[in-house]
Amino acid sequence: MQEEKVSGKIFDKAVLKRLLTFIVPYKFRFILLVGLILMGAVLSPIMPLLIKYTIDGPITNGDYPGLSKMLMLMIALLFSSSILTFFNTYLAGWLGQHIIRDIRVQLYEKILSLKLRFFDETPIGRLVTRTISDIETLSNVFSSGFAAIAGDILQLVLIMAVMFYTDWRLSLISLSTIPFMLISTYIFKEKVKKSFNKVRNAVSNLNSFMQEQITGMSLVQVFNSEDISFKKFLNINKNHRHANIQSILYYSIYYPVVEVISALGVGLVVWYGAREILNPAADVTFGTITAFIMFINQFFRPIRMIADRVNTLQMGIVSTDRILKVLDSDEFIQNNGSITDPIKGKVSFEKVWFAYKDENYVLKDISFEVKEGETVAFVGATGAGKSSIVNLLTRFYEINKGQIKIDGINVNDFEISHLRREIGMVLQDVFLFSDTIRNNITLGDNSITDQQIIEAAKMVGVHNFIMQLPGNYDYNVMERGATLSVGQRQLISFVRAMVQNPNIIVLDEATSSIDTESEELIQKAIEKLMKGRTAVVIAHRLSTIQKAHKIVVVDKGRIVEMGTHEELLKNQNAYANLYEMQYAAALT
Repeated sequence: MQEEKVSGKIFDKAVLKRLLTFIVPYKFRFILLVGLILMGAVLSPIMPLLIKYTIDGPITNGDYPGLSKMLMLMIALLFSSSILTFFNTYLAGWLGQHIIRDIRVQLYEKILSLKLRFFDETPIGRLVTRTISDIETLSNVFSSGFAAIAGDILQLVLIMAVMFYTDWRLSLISLSTIPFMLISTYIFKEKVKKSFNKVRNAVSNLNSFMQEQITGMSLVQVFNSEDISFKKFLNINKNHRHANIQSILYYSIYYPVVEVISALGVGLVVWYGAREILNPAADVTFGTITAFIMFINQFFRPIRMIADRVNTLQMGIVSTDRILKVLDSDEFIQNNGSITDPIKGKVSFEKVWFAYKDENYVLKDISFEVKEGETVAFVGATGAGKSSIVNLLTRFYEINKGQIKIDGINVNDFEISHLRREIGMVLQDVFLFSDTIRNNITLGDNSITDQQIIEAAKMVGVHNFIMQLPGNYDYNVMERGATLSVGQRQLISFVRAMVQNPNIIVLDEATSSIDTESEELIQKAIEKLMKGRTAVVIAHRLSTIQKAHKIVVVDKGRIVEMGTHEELLKNQNAYANLYEMQYAAALT
């Protein structure tokens, strides 16, 4: 998926205002930084003046004691400037890193609260770009953006004032090249602004592509699509390279142009100054000419730096706009519930309608009830809506119409973390983090003891297998559990659900991807786990749900049959047809 295009003004006042709010917790340090930068700007014109007075005074008159005093003043000025530069650099960096830390924390906290619908529609690589690259761009905004621009502007004003105070004629001559500088700077700023937008888009596209392709590498290799994937990568990488080279080209043109314009100003000063010096009646001195040469270099440097800083600020505005779109997203889960009472396990769906997008309903008028301690199983063709029912129970998605109740209480009235803690889930697609088995079971919950982990593992029948691994429960399963088999990963996910001791257990085709031996272990564990608990099972193999208290047949988002295994077989309808198809397949 291609990155969205940036539209509208880059200098968006609303975005800029929001960006400044991140400074508020550090306003005193920011004010100190501005003060230090302004002090540095005030000191900058002093050195050329000292050089002028040294040449025209002690050096011209042979005043060695006076020369020594001037040298001491210059050394003191250099030392003071160096101290200011140190504190400016350190404080700006400190401020930038603390602010982007805060923004990154806010952004990740928001990502954790977003609905699954948001992740269905947003490439993961794009979110990674927002959290890493875009936020990193903001570091430069705070370290070399706002305060530094103010310092550069003050430095320009002070240098110009001192120049006119020193010699207004040389000032006019040396500043006569400013229109050329301003024109070239404006063109450069506009060109670089566009190229930076392309760079940010290219980075986001590259991140999205790499994340998707690496995650699906097994599929790419299974279907022999390496060449196709590589060609796509070459095209995206070419766009990334082109965007960066275009940006480099503009800098390569701009800096030499600035140097030429600056040199032209120096040349005009030297030409005019030399003519004046040769005129006995003129009052221009060698010291004045030397000072103006330094003034010109000092004057054009802030102009050049402002162009860079404005581009940095513009990049920050673009990145901020993208970050704010995530922070301001309304696709977050409303956690307005306050009930934290223990859940007993009665579940009921009352005329529930649900659509992932618009009004394309995948569940239509779903109603059923599961009593406390009962097992309900959902069967049906792929895409019938079985998994959607489970996702609604845990509020991964919000329903469009109807009500879902647990123990007679609307699920929206439960505190959401409490609700999900009371519902244990085992999914078909198991995700394990690159971490130890222990941490993949507890997911960082330090309240779960090793004894609880071991008891749950023994119940599943996986304890002996874990103890044979190097490090036992501290064995690192690597990314997505790559060092374990599918069955082993599924067994560990089952321990993960059991260790929470939930009152409702959800099994989403939890045995469809494992071997017969592992299935036997899980079936025994399921019987122990379901005892005294409400169980919601999405079944692929009908043989695993024959003992369920209620079997619900779902087709195209609607419930078409409901009853026990024996009752549904007698009806000779959808369930009986599914059962006969699986039975026939098992015999062949």
